[in-house]
Amino acid sequence: MRALRSFTVRPDLPEALAPLQELAMNLRWAWDEPTRDLFRWVDPDAWDATHHDPVRVLATASPERLAELSADPAFLRYLGAVADDLGRYLDEPRWFQTRSEASSLTTVAYFSPEFGIAEALPQYSGGLGILAGDHLKSASDLGVPLVGVGLFYRHGYFRQGLSPDGWQTERFPDQDPWAMPLTRCDGVRVQVELAGTPLVAQVWRADVGRIPLYLLDADVDDNPEELRGVTDRLYGGDVEHRLRQEILLGIGGVRVLEALGIDAQVFHTNEGHAGFLGLERMRRAIVDHGLSFDEAVEATRAASIFTTHTPVPAGIDRFPRPLIERYFGGWAAECGTTVDDLMALGFRESEAADEPDEQRFNMAVMGLRLAGRSNAVSKLHGAVSREMFRELWPDLEADEVPIGSVTNGVHGDTWVSADVGDLLARHVLPEWDEAAPEAWARVEDAPDDEIWRVKGQARARLVSFVRARVKQRAVAAGVSASEAAWADDLLDPNALTIGFARRFATYKRANLLLAQSERLQALLLDPERPVQFIFAGKAHPADDAGKEMISEIVRFAKELGVRHRFVFLDDYDIAVARTLYQGADVWLNTPRRPQEACGTSGMKAALNGTLNCSILDGWWDELFDGDNGWAITSAEDLADLEARDRIEADSLFDLLEHQIVPLFHDRTDPASGSVPRGWVRRVKADLVSLGPEVVASRMVRDYVTELYEPTASTATSLRGDGFAEARALAAWKARVRRGWAGVKVADVAADEAPLALGASREVEVLVELGELDAADVAVQVVHGRVAQHDQLVATATATLTCVDADARPARYRGEVPAAAPGRYGLTVRAVPTHPGLAHPLELGLLTWAT
Repeated sequence: MRALRSFTVRPDLPEALAPLQELAMNLRWAWDEPTRDLFRWVDPDAWDATHHDPVRVLATASPERLAELSADPAFLRYLGAVADDLGRYLDEPRWFQTRSEASSLTTVAYFSPEFGIAEALPQYSGGLGILAGDHLKSASDLGVPLVGVGLFYRHGYFRQGLSPDGWQTERFPDQDPWAMPLTRCDGVRVQVELAGTPLVAQVWRADVGRIPLYLLDADVDDNPEELRGVTDRLYGGDVEHRLRQEILLGIGGVRVLEALGIDAQVFHTNEGHAGFLGLERMRRAIVDHGLSFDEAVEATRAASIFTTHTPVPAGIDRFPRPLIERYFGGWAAECGTTVDDLMALGFRESEAADEPDEQRFNMAVMGLRLAGRSNAVSKLHGAVSREMFRELWPDLEADEVPIGSVTNGVHGDTWVSADVGDLLARHVLPEWDEAAPEAWARVEDAPDDEIWRVKGQARARLVSFVRARVKQRAVAAGVSASEAAWADDLLDPNALTIGFARRFATYKRANLLLAQSERLQALLLDPERPVQFIFAGKAHPADDAGKEMISEIVRFAKELGVRHRFVFLDDYDIAVARTLYQGADVWLNTPRRPQEACGTSGMKAALNGTLNCSILDGWWDELFDGDNGWAITSAEDLADLEARDRIEADSLFDLLEHQIVPLFHDRTDPASGSVPRGWVRRVKADLVSLGPEVVASRMVRDYVTELYEPTASTATSLRGDGFAEARALAAWKARVRRGWAGVKVADVAADEAPLALGASREVEVLVELGELDAADVAVQVVHGRVAQHDQLVATATATLTCVDADARPARYRGEVPAAAPGRYGLTVRAVPTHPGLAHPLELGLLTWAT
């Protein structure tokens, strides 16, 4: 029978143990080892059984055990020390508060559809959510004033199982927010309109160290049954279901901040799913402050940052016009505009040409148009994104499209083993995750045998973890304990261990190794130089091609007698990932370049001294130096995918057979004993070169200095005096767009005589301004070496000074350095200029000299 009413019964802690409640409810325990040790002490068996969830540990602790702990002086001393440490962590000034320069930044609102913080809060599916969780954790560690906004999914993503033939199955367990480290924000409810029907959402708060994370939940009695399911599953349902979720996240999220009294200064959209927050902020600017549509766009852009994680157009949410009309017709009417104007924000001309009968609203395009600053998540991804979206700025060269990059990073204390953390604390700095490169260089002085011992311990833990998990799964499936005993001999704690764990999407090619099964089998069964592989990962429930890759891997292990050295672990989650990163010797990554935006799993592995063997895609493209891992040859110029896969698989096997396996097993140095000195040298190179670069503290500091603070300054300026500057900027843009056709470069005067290297050449330019003023137009000289067909390469840009603004044409003058020997050249262009522009080329208007 079904309960008519339900409630949560919480443990009644003895007064002496009261601090346990606060410690359990602050997710700092997810990365603070002393706090985790404290709850392990409460009940070691419950700690393991609950998958390291302090809230559930307290809920299952017996009154007798709690009474025993409350009378234990040693436990109480440790509890007091841990509680005091949390208090200091929450209150003391950190990096952001102790910087010498004053900051204009007050509050960042960080919106994401998923957050991966701990196994106890399963509100994530993969890399995007894990990145968001690491972003919050590092913002907390650094003291950055930030709040997170997301959705609470009653069934999370899904729990993975395998059928007897290796096919992925999915379960969607209920998630009880009352049994999680969440607090309901009583009295805080928001309402959004879904095609004329009101949807009410309650709000849950998670404390991620110093950072509050607010999660909207539609499963409330006020809603009709079909709307209570809006927040049922992460990335579940059809396109309309996704639209409803994104309306609640974006529009509802902004309303939650207002209801809580949080005056966000900067809005950071993590991928396009939360993009409708821009429409809500536009609506408020129009309705509450009387701005026009164009003025509201400028006010919204000024405070907005958009981060794209998608390197392929197919990965972007797009909604058909009829759905936009149904769900946003009321928005358009309230804002005094049309659906056509709204659709223009998400319009992409190439998509309209490909699908002339079905206009679609592109969430990434809207994100770019409503954000003053936009970024990709690695340098290579930045180049890919600029090319992918260049049609939005048709007059610009791809490398000048206003999309920058901040390379992702990972939260060190979350992913690094206690042993490696201790090694880094002793040889780098106690706060190693915030250390400068020169401090990381001290890893070179660490004894080789110490590093090898630490890696050996992590590998042994991984082998034990895999054995226990496989045996547990077999018994749960109905196999007797005696029949499942074969799992006790899985893997070898001394063998070269290669890990592959990520989302099973076709472009990631988890099955690339299987294309040459004989070579793979030879590696696995070599008695002198043992090698073993561990795979893990989920395919999207609707992705049968991804599921087929999982099935291929499972069949390979079963059919070719290699299951003792070739394992697929089901139900991939944070705990599985962490153990793999720490225990593997090599981290394998085989995407089709350049379809990996960043690929942070390899970063987490690298911080644990696990060497990357990867296609030069994502972050590896910018940080591989030849000594800190291996690069698989990429044949992306080949249109034939089968031929490309074959070439890249050959490269991978050549690396394994001739470099990686021999180096790991090379113990020929008599002085080395059992330590492979060459391998350890690469581990040191990995830590020294990658350590300071892949940590999320570096990433968040980059966001603060390169994006958050400049955006805060712009937002404050345009918001002041009743949005006077926003109004003025909108009027200026409209005037410049109308008048730009009249801007012509009339003449360029520059001597063509030879010039000494390093000397400068004077350039004078006459520009017809038409209806515009000299203050509206900047004149730039683009200069560099002259290559074939008079093409300029390795260019730089110099801005000239207007020396006669009243003349017609206006006169500009300046000097250009001769920066390289040989043929050197220049060209000239005019661009709009205004102090309120977040990016000097954001209008995309250029006039070149002819």
